[in-house]
Amino acid sequence: MALAQEQHLADTWQTGGLKPRACDCGGTVFAILHQRVMADMRRRQFLGGTAAMLAPFLGLGLSTGNAQQPQAQDRPLLLTNLRLFDGTGKAPRAGMQVLVTGATITALLPAGEKVDGAQVIDCRGKLVMPGLIDAHWHTMLAAISQVTAMTSDVGYLYLVAAQEARRTLLRGFTAVRDPGGPAFALKRAIDEGIVDGPRIFPSGAMISQTSGHGDFRLRSDIPRAANAPLSLVESTGVAMIADGDAEVLRRVREQLMLGATQIKMLAGGGVASLYDPLDSTQYSERELRAGVEAAADWGTYVMAHVYTPKGIQRAIRAGVRSIEHGQLADEESARMMRDAGTWWSLQPFLQDEDSNVYPDAARKASQRIVSEGTVKAYALAQKYGIRTGWGTDILFNAKNTPTQGRQLAKLTRFYDPLTLLAQATGQNGELLALSGQRAPYPGALGRLAPGALADLLVADGDPAKNLDFLARPEDKLLLIMKNGRIYKDTLSAPLAG
Repeated sequence: MALAQEQHLADTWQTGGLKPRACDCGGTVFAILHQRVMADMRRRQFLGGTAAMLAPFLGLGLSTGNAQQPQAQDRPLLLTNLRLFDGTGKAPRAGMQVLVTGATITALLPAGEKVDGAQVIDCRGKLVMPGLIDAHWHTMLAAISQVTAMTSDVGYLYLVAAQEARRTLLRGFTAVRDPGGPAFALKRAIDEGIVDGPRIFPSGAMISQTSGHGDFRLRSDIPRAANAPLSLVESTGVAMIADGDAEVLRRVREQLMLGATQIKMLAGGGVASLYDPLDSTQYSERELRAGVEAAADWGTYVMAHVYTPKGIQRAIRAGVRSIEHGQLADEESARMMRDAGTWWSLQPFLQDEDSNVYPDAARKASQRIVSEGTVKAYALAQKYGIRTGWGTDILFNAKNTPTQGRQLAKLTRFYDPLTLLAQATGQNGELLALSGQRAPYPGALGRLAPGALADLLVADGDPAKNLDFLARPEDKLLLIMKNGRIYKDTLSAPLAG
């Protein structure tokens, strides 16, 4: 019976019968993708497989769009004639200049002050702001549809991820926190300048209990003997199954060894999960605390996927520093987050034009519950003054990746634009900084201040009114800089008329 069910599931995916949806981190599509990847890798000989996987890192076949080759600056840059949004939420102010030396903002100067030897960039009175930060972005998995995952060579999958990293940067996102997936190699390629893309704070494989949100095995894989090999999803670094304190410690320490900047543990069910219902609570407090302690020993923290009050409260008691999703939180859970100083990483899971389409009544009902909870969650976060991060969690949905900026802009229904923009810049920078010594980039992110990293945008928009300009990065972002290097510059073009 189990094999028949699995064949029916595979047939359904082949015909596109199931759709990606909000937080599909634990959806069956992960299993299908990584079974496909592993099958391809096993069929290939070493030379051919290696060449395919290296293709994106050699820059083959990437569409540059309106991007430019990043310019390494051999002298300071002085940005003048601008309105400055510094990432704190204060209104933009005029009368300032921004001095960039190398990869760092070295000074905010009064307008008109000269800097000997500096290259001057006239910003034409436009907005200068920090680069955007998405605190929940799956760099390897956002732009791959379920059909592509089922039918493409593994080399193509890596090419898509590399190309999407470039597009993410050109949407103005200069840093992301990756909440799960094999992103270590892509991060390295970006950091070494082989591929263009945002800074990545990788979590590595998500840590899940048996039957949890990250258990992607099929029914025929159960039970697993004590000495059985890892499942395909585990061996490819998407998720690791760990039960009991000792196994959690082992799996968390492995991700830290590989370079995780924070750890992702799955403490509850999800909308799209095959086995675990949305209302389920996962991991005991003792198991969660084992992961928290292992991360703390390396100077970093645990982020937890969870929706329900019971799961949220258990995670907080265990010392989790960031609640991912949490749309079903109640007043008590919100108070606990406030009192413990826990971050609330929320995503715009709303039933609108950006929502995924569900083919069955059960998942539509779960989507509606989460959507209604999202509205309540934003209200609770503001009522209790909880430190709130922002992210999209676009996953297996190439159609939605271009909406990344729009999904920030539309949240002005809950926040004033300046407060919201501060969430996606300065506040998210503080969230990333929880990684402490594991943070891979020395310097502050999300702020325009002396000593901060030189990640900034020049934009045609007024965040005191709205953030609609972020939904149109192709024509509203005039300059994109990361680490002091310019990746897009239309300011140098002649003025119209």
